[in-house]
Amino acid sequence: MIQIVGTKKSRETAQAIRFCKERSIAFQFVDLRARSLSSGEWESIFAAIEAEELIDTTSRYYTKEGYSYRLYDPRQEVMAHPELLRLPILRFRGKAAVGFDAETILAWRKSDA
Repeated sequence: MIQIVGTKKSRETAQAIRFCKERSIAFQFVDLRARSLSSGEWESIFAAIEAEELIDTTSRYYTKEGYSYRLYDPRQEVMAHPELLRLPILRFRGKAAVGFDAETILAWRKSDA
């Protein structure tokens, strides 16, 4: 089962959810506004993706908090401030991807069959 991590307000998250629904792909949606990820979930994401790749440098929060001008640990900041994330984060059996990518979802679905 594919896990889609994001928020209901994120357009790309909505696209990923709609894509899975239209193709009857089993998925679990994790709304970051409703609950945070566990440390195990974070570790599996960090094992597949570098923390720097998870940060949305064009986000309003990134600019407002001045992240472009300060030194910080990307892992700690992403875990503490999910507003920094590029969404959605797609997870499947130890693999992860950032952003909506239809080809990745379809490839994961084929490997699940």
